[in-house]
Amino acid sequence: MKTITVEEVKTRLDAGEKLNLLDVREPHENAEFNIGGILLPLGQVRAMQIEDIEDLRDKEVLIYCRSGSRSGQACMILEQFGFTDVSNVVGGMLDWQAKFSK
Repeated sequence: MKTITVEEVKTRLDAGEKLNLLDVREPHENAEFNIGGILLPLGQVRAMQIEDIEDLRDKEVLIYCRSGSRSGQACMILEQFGFTDVSNVVGGMLDWQAKFSK
């Protein structure tokens, strides 16, 4: 499984790059703070309810959660479903907020 740091994600976003971000947290977590990713909670990924992201199967997808644990699980599951370029955002939104929400 590939990984990417929150610094790398922010640098790419700040440069205007269009990223395929996937948030696997719960809706209430996404409502509190998010960086614009598609919300698809890990439970839906596990249940193979991935219709909303089928078109990303052959594209780079950066997956994040609160701390990097659920997103790591989602990366492994999506790789098994044939997604070819998924990366786990290490440290998740906790790391993002610690570094950039000052």
